[in-house]
Amino acid sequence: MLRRQFLQGLPALAGLAIGCGRPERAPFFHSIDITGNAEFKGDFQLVDHDGHPRSMADYRGKLVTLFFGYLNCPDFCPTHLARQNEVLRLLGDQALRVQTLFVSVDPERDTPERIKAYVTAFNPGFVGLTGGRMQIDEAARAFKASYSISAASGSAMGYTVNHSTLSYAFDPLGRLRLAVRHELSAANVADDLRQLL
Repeated sequence: MLRRQFLQGLPALAGLAIGCGRPERAPFFHSIDITGNAEFKGDFQLVDHDGHPRSMADYRGKLVTLFFGYLNCPDFCPTHLARQNEVLRLLGDQALRVQTLFVSVDPERDTPERIKAYVTAFNPGFVGLTGGRMQIDEAARAFKASYSISAASGSAMGYTVNHSTLSYAFDPLGRLRLAVRHELSAANVADDLRQLL
């Protein structure tokens, strides 16, 4: 439901890229092209899983993918990280130019130590990000990502977190370019990222 509402709110972006004085075909992406969409601020002020303050500027020069989730997520988060690991495998040597970021929206339970153990179990190069509730809310708003916390009766965890499932891709110049749908295959995502590289 959250993903459907998000997608309906996106304007259709299409057109031609101009280069060398003549029109060229715009790149085809399997993902949603949000290049230049002013509704997305596309930045954050968070802390990585080693305790270092981080923003998008710290990753300039690399293609960055970013996803909002939480460690107790039963489905979307582990499948996203597993897919991202497969994407890097498909990219081969180009994977060295990609940084995967995972933002926890559950700072009460997801400590930096737990986040580090979780994301690096999928790939040692993955980086987890967290912060105070206000920092996380601000980051989510910058990406038009949504999440909500609801009580879980009979659950040992006490509550569950519903969250949007899009991830985001920045090109190496630090520009937010793509909103990546969760249902895309690793091959489709790898194809999109190759075009950004």
